Amino acid sequence: QVQLVESGGGLVQAGGSLRLSCAASGSIFSINVMAWYRQAPGKQRELVASITSGGSSNYADSDKGRFTISRDNAKNTVYLQMNSLKPEDTAVYYCYADLSTRYSGRYFRYWGQGTQVTVSS
Repeated sequence: QVQLVESGGGLVQAGGSLRLSCAASGSIFSINVMAWYRQAPGKQRELVASITSGGSSNYADSDKGRFTISRDNAKNTVYLQMNSLKPEDTAVYYCYADLSTRYSGRYFRYWGQGTQVTVSS
């Protein structure tokens, strides 16, 4: 069974930094897109950043210049470096991966359990 496990969340002051990590484990054959989403209370889940297997990345407009997404394909891990954090960044951050397993050649979408990021003013 494939699992996505996030780490690195926590409480920081405005202007501080955090680095989130998400490691995919299981019988993984290949990973296409990996991404970070976030969901604040009472709001819809939104895309923060995504990165393709080739390293092409996209960011939400509010996060450009502050956040950086990267991945280590050998470790099946995606990272999100968050700098200059603002209180409005407070949310549960979810890891996402579009991947195929060694038992199936089809790609499926997987989600992590989420990690809380709280930014105080």
